[in-house]
Amino acid sequence: MSAALPPIGCNGRGAQASSLQAPVSLQEPPIEEQFRLVAEAGMFDSFDRLPMPDQLDTYLRCIERWQLPVLTASWFYALKQDEALLPEKIRLAAAVGARQHNIMIHWHDGDGRPVSDGEVADFYLRAYDLGMPLGVEPTLELHVNMWSEDPRRVAPVAEAVRRRGVPFHFTLDYSHVIFKMGNEEELRICGLSEDVAAGRIELDPRRPGSLVDQWLEMGIVRWLQVRAVAPNGPRNRWSVLDPSQPVAAVPKHAIFDYRAGEPGRGILYPFEEPGPGEWHSPWDASALDCTKAVVGKVLAHHARTPGSGLRAVTTEMINLPDYAHNARFSLIGQNAAIARFVRETWAQQATRA
Repeated sequence: MSAALPPIGCNGRGAQASSLQAPVSLQEPPIEEQFRLVAEAGMFDSFDRLPMPDQLDTYLRCIERWQLPVLTASWFYALKQDEALLPEKIRLAAAVGARQHNIMIHWHDGDGRPVSDGEVADFYLRAYDLGMPLGVEPTLELHVNMWSEDPRRVAPVAEAVRRRGVPFHFTLDYSHVIFKMGNEEELRICGLSEDVAAGRIELDPRRPGSLVDQWLEMGIVRWLQVRAVAPNGPRNRWSVLDPSQPVAAVPKHAIFDYRAGEPGRGILYPFEEPGPGEWHSPWDASALDCTKAVVGKVLAHHARTPGSGLRAVTTEMINLPDYAHNARFSLIGQNAAIARFVRETWAQQATRA
């Protein structure tokens, strides 16, 4: 096996001992503390986060102090609203040394209209033209509330980009598909109910012909984000949002509206068993089989495929309402456990080579 395991980063939102907060303020430890926790976990090669403009000097100091580069960085955009942000965010990514800028495009634009595949492809191409001279590749992410909430859109957008003679780079966070498995409400939100029922689409990554297999065969997976999640897993009933309190993390035109008394969506499941009182629901290790299958498939493909495009792996156990907000377990501990699993899975690939 000549391929090497890409560097493993930890999302900065997951660099905290726990995410217990009241009210829903989404406060976090200082950036210096986030870098320290990621470095001292001993499992990570990089820190995954985009600085705000006034944080750039702090990031550069932390990168040097902890010898922990920032190789990946993400931001979200609403078309017809946030176009001016794109060059600013790419410049910030370049300033901290990021190689990839992960782009999340809201499903609806600033006027509340669903965005088309062509509009998504055009935004990617603009990011490519802006980023490549600075050494920053764009990647488009699989993500709820975004254009790719319906995962059937990924292949057409990729092909639209490729027809323009530009490589398409994809950020695979398959937790955004796994949690929909067996969940009729979530399948309805993205229009997948009939195709899943008829067997026209396979969501289960453990089975052949799944979406993971299709995207790996296309050669588009550039960045693997790993968040532990369970099929039809429990919603985050410890994070019930009050619409009278503005929360920046809720997209302005989200396809799934947060309503009074509604818990966050269930897009996170502890990777390691929580202690008593640390999680709101029963825990079953077998619920992680799909998450582990995705890691295994992506790493196996990378190991055996000459010229594999995989360049980054990050862990994504974070503190937002759809994820682990108000959980009592250690987020950095859960992220480190996933990183350890990724390394162990890669070592098994080397043994088989």
